[in-house]
Amino acid sequence: MPLYLSRFSYTPETWARLISHPEDRAEAARSYIESAGGKLHGFWYAFGTHDGYNLWEAPDNVSMAAVALAISGGGALSSFETTALLTIDETLAALRTAERVRYRAPGE
Repeated sequence: MPLYLSRFSYTPETWARLISHPEDRAEAARSYIESAGGKLHGFWYAFGTHDGYNLWEAPDNVSMAAVALAISGGGALSSFETTALLTIDETLAALRTAERVRYRAPGE
């Protein structure tokens, strides 16, 4: 199954609720992805541009998009971005295919 990396940030209101009632949000994330037939591989909080990161496995892009839409629509996040990750083999196949693409830069 494909892997996906998500970056998220909570709203100030969500942080205030978590301060008042701390909880393990990895368990919630696990239930979301499992409901779409996937698996949570990791959940981390961070300092910096994003408050946290998730590594997910999902059956396909539609399943991951459904989870992302449900989470984004919940209102607890100020941002949520998901990137599909490629395996080394997929990247090598893309590199081999790229050789056949006849790209022309603008103005050339």
